[in-house]
Amino acid sequence: MSDSVQHVSTNGINIGARVQGSGPLVILVHGFPELWYSWRHQIEPIVNAGFKVVAIDVRGYGSSDRPHPIDAYDMVELTTDIVGLIDAFRAEKAILIGHDWGAPICWNTAALYPQRVAAVVGLSVPHFQRDEISALELYKQVYAEKFFYQLYFLKEGIAEAELEADIRRTLRMMYYSASGEGIAEVSQAAANKGPNANFLDGLIDPNPFPSWLSEKDFDYYTQAFSKSGFRGPLNRYRAQQRDWEILPQLSELTIDPPSYFIAGSLDLVRYLIPGMDLYENPGVSCTDFRGKTIIKGKGHWIQQEAPEQVNKVLLNFLSNIF
Repeated sequence: MSDSVQHVSTNGINIGARVQGSGPLVILVHGFPELWYSWRHQIEPIVNAGFKVVAIDVRGYGSSDRPHPIDAYDMVELTTDIVGLIDAFRAEKAILIGHDWGAPICWNTAALYPQRVAAVVGLSVPHFQRDEISALELYKQVYAEKFFYQLYFLKEGIAEAELEADIRRTLRMMYYSASGEGIAEVSQAAANKGPNANFLDGLIDPNPFPSWLSEKDFDYYTQAFSKSGFRGPLNRYRAQQRDWEILPQLSELTIDPPSYFIAGSLDLVRYLIPGMDLYENPGVSCTDFRGKTIIKGKGHWIQQEAPEQVNKVLLNFLSNIF
């Protein structure tokens, strides 16, 4: 598979995308800190099943434009990017598949623009309706005396400096720490971190790295993040309060297109709120929820850690949409 991307104009910016195939439109939306490349194992199987695949670099990442303001990364802009992509490919609707932050982008596009979404699949992050307080306010309460990465990411310039000091090392440590192999190894160190710790404190750079990411893969990621930096990706976390303020309708809107959820059993998102299993009922606000698949022993990077299992589930779901 070629690593080449093309640029597509949407919502006043240019989005880099790997485009392949023909048929009903499927848009793949990655999370933090990833790229279109994170879907490299899914693109050809979905194309071969008869779909046109557009795997994007989300704004702020890789080959896409990188606006500077935090407000440029709120959920209004991100969902409008997706609708603009559907328009750019002259489609009435698209199937949206998102992982990590890409999942809320897809879920919220389906909530805000149900007429433009044929189906939606979330990986790692279930759909959550807007709560009585913002996610950031909740995290400040829950993690008042502990380190929590999303609160650390609010520190403009400080988080960027740490993550960009040695990008390859940063990515290796981040990917390993949230993987099925690494989560148990780093959980104890993470649990003991105080609120003034740095993000990478206690994380491990394994040697060798698990086989699901090769040195060639790290070359691609490292080159991309060396060019783009981390400000855009971090701004997504910083825009969460704004999301809560400007999108009150998300308190009531449901996910009406056919939907599905996939995750690893060891994903750190599962217990992001202490004492709660966020994967117990991921379809609670979906009116046509087709089910969930929790893949045993795998972590956060599910479509890369368990590509064959993820592909099987995705293709089965897609075969029942049209």
